[in-house]
Parts: sequence; structure tokens; C-alpha cells
Amino acid sequence: MTAAPPPQSSSPHLGLALGGGGARGLAHVHVLSALDDLGLKPSAIAGCSIGALIGAAAAAGLSGAEIEDEILVALGRPADVWGKIWKLRPRSLAEIVSGLPLFDPEAVVGEFLPDRLPDDFEALPIRFSAVAADFYGTSEVEISAGSLRRAVAASIALPALFRPVEIGGLTLIDGGVVNPLPFDRLPHDIDLIVAVDVVGTPVRPEKSRMPGAREALFGASQILMQALITEKLKSRHPGILIRPPINGIGVLDFTKARDILAATASVREEVKAAVGRRLDAAA
Repeated sequence: MTAAPPPQSSSPHLGLALGGGGARGLAHVHVLSALDDLGLKPSAIAGCSIGALIGAAAAAGLSGAEIEDEILVALGRPADVWGKIWKLRPRSLAEIVSGLPLFDPEAVVGEFLPDRLPDDFEALPIRFSAVAADFYGTSEVEISAGSLRRAVAASIALPALFRPVEIGGLTLIDGGVVNPLPFDRLPHDIDLIVAVDVVGTPVRPEKSRMPGAREALFGASQILMQALITEKLKSRHPGILIRPPINGIGVLDFTKARDILAATASVREEVKAAVGRRLDAAA
């Protein structure tokens, strides 16, 4: 028999950091569902890239199950995903001629984030911040005010795939190049931090084929993000670090959403066990 979740009044101030990793970040929903099972709601969420996308939905009050339903509506059928991609395709002749078309991340966010999310950070019931990178300033930028969708768009703006986003005079790109696991961006009053690392490693091509240009580019970004996380963990560590089983899943494998959710479902019990141990120790 499962023990009843602790009363909300006795629960710790829990902070959730959802990292970047493309389609691998769909595993974040299992972490949210685990907290739902325990009767816990984060006091604050910090997200980067796909973690910002899912984190924004969680900060708006959606449960893990509701976010998973939204994912399956948007990505559950490969034909629907390709239809959205076609709808969002670049229309600029210059981009088409260049051979490297760039998608508008704000249009992508508008297509994939649920309509019921508020337009502004101030309307969120849970504190939330998204991490992006200032391209010309070569620095990390934390966004916690203003347009929610624009902030998420900046955080997911992966070079060679999305156009940069302008906010407050800054040219912003994907936050993964500066802080792919932003647990250090959570407020100081947090008692327990759960950080979810979904960067993984580059997927090895079949047989002996060398990686193509785009594979090499995305793989290089994964190597960079892993190096950043490794260095950060040498000096500071979250209370709980979760690494879902995402190796073998490609950064852009969004047409395999159902398979990814199934392959990473074990994370739900892992999170419940880890958080439960910490709650028992603090009791």
C-alpha cells in the first residue's frame, strides 16, 4: 500500500531545473508526474531549451499527465509533426538559397505550447525563469519577466535550426551553449533542488558511416553542453540529479515522441524514490 503524500504545509520548498537536450527532454514529463504522485508542486522552475518549453507549461499549473497529453496531441503522429514543420517552413528566399533554412522559434513555440498558457510571466502561479545566451555579449541571460512565449522562443533558438530572438536589445540564442542545466538559477529559498540532465551523447550513425554536417554540428553542441555540466558539478551540486535513459535518442527525434516517452518512463519511479528518501531524511 502506497503511503499518503505528505501534507502540502510540511513539504519543502522544491526547485526544479529542466535541462536542454532536444527531443530527449520529453522525458521531463515523467519527472513532473512523479512529483504529482507525491503530492508536491515546485516552488520554482528554471528551464533551458526544451526544459524551458516544458517548464513553462508546468509553471502555468499543468500536471505531468496534462503536459504528456499535450505532447501526444502535437507530436503523437509523425504525419502531424511533418505537417507542422511544413506549415512553419521558412519562406525567405535568402534562407532557401543559402541551403540552411532557419525556422522562426516564436512560431514554433506558438504552434506547440498549449493555448491556455498565459502570455506574461506575471500570470504564472509558479516562479519560472528561462535561460538563453546573449550572442553578441557572449553571456548567459536569465529571463523571468515579460512575454513568456518570447522568452521560451529565445531559450530554444538552437543555431543552424532557429533564428535568434531579439529581447530588450539583445540577440538571444539557445541557452544550452551557456547553461544547459540551470539549477544555479533557482531562488535561494529553495530547500531541495531536483535537476534533470537530458543532454546525453551524440548518437552513433549506423555501421561505419561518418556523421553528416548537421549531425556533427548537433553532436558538437552536445559535447559542449556535457563539458559545461561536468565543470559545474565539480563546484556545486543539486540535491537530486536525474539522468533519464536517453542515449540512442536523437536531438531532433520529435517524430518518435511515443517511443521516447515509453523508453524513459522508468524515470518516474526513480524520481519518486529519490525525493522520498530526502523527505524521510528531513522528517
